[in-house]
Amino acid sequence: MTLAYAPEAPATPHAIAEVMERLGVRMTFAKGEEIFGQDELADLVHSVVSGAVRTTRLLSDGRRQIGNFYYEGDLIGLETGDIHRFSGEALTNCTILVVKRASLLAFSGDGELDRAIWEATRRELERAQEHLMVLGRKTACEKVASFLMDLAQRGAAVLVDLPMGRQDMADYLGLTIETVSRMVTQLQGSQIVEFAGSRHFRVKRWDALERLAE
Repeated sequence: MTLAYAPEAPATPHAIAEVMERLGVRMTFAKGEEIFGQDELADLVHSVVSGAVRTTRLLSDGRRQIGNFYYEGDLIGLETGDIHRFSGEALTNCTILVVKRASLLAFSGDGELDRAIWEATRRELERAQEHLMVLGRKTACEKVASFLMDLAQRGAAVLVDLPMGRQDMADYLGLTIETVSRMVTQLQGSQIVEFAGSRHFRVKRWDALERLAE
């Protein structure tokens, strides 16, 4: 059985996208290159034009926590405070549109832009809440299923790109890399997903994947 689904809407509201396109500068980053650093001044706002980005935070004991993954059309770097709590790193070769935070806020007298900034902030809060739920209340298999379903829902392609490796998935989901690999094997064995290599997959049973994710 295959269930229809609607692709997720772009994360950057139209009003912000227009202002960033008008004022921003395009910058390219190689895979693994830092875009902004943890605890650095958050004086820039970034929008992903192409490629993928991860946000990470290093804990005092050296462990790494991944905050989230961002893709084409996503806005990153909208902090509520003055510094970046996470660093931003290019997960793949990517192009980023960068604009000064002060320049963006200077346009906030426009009602539509005000609403757009609030909408972008609201979506970022929702991401954090969903991530908290995944970390705290789901089993290992449910975590991996939720992660794969979120990626699959971002576009209409049958073959879904998986730009991150197993260690990235593990650090995001609060699991070990061995557990992530075991859960992926389990989902494949149940004919729920099918991997074509390590960086592409297709969903074979949407109903089963949704049940696990929910």
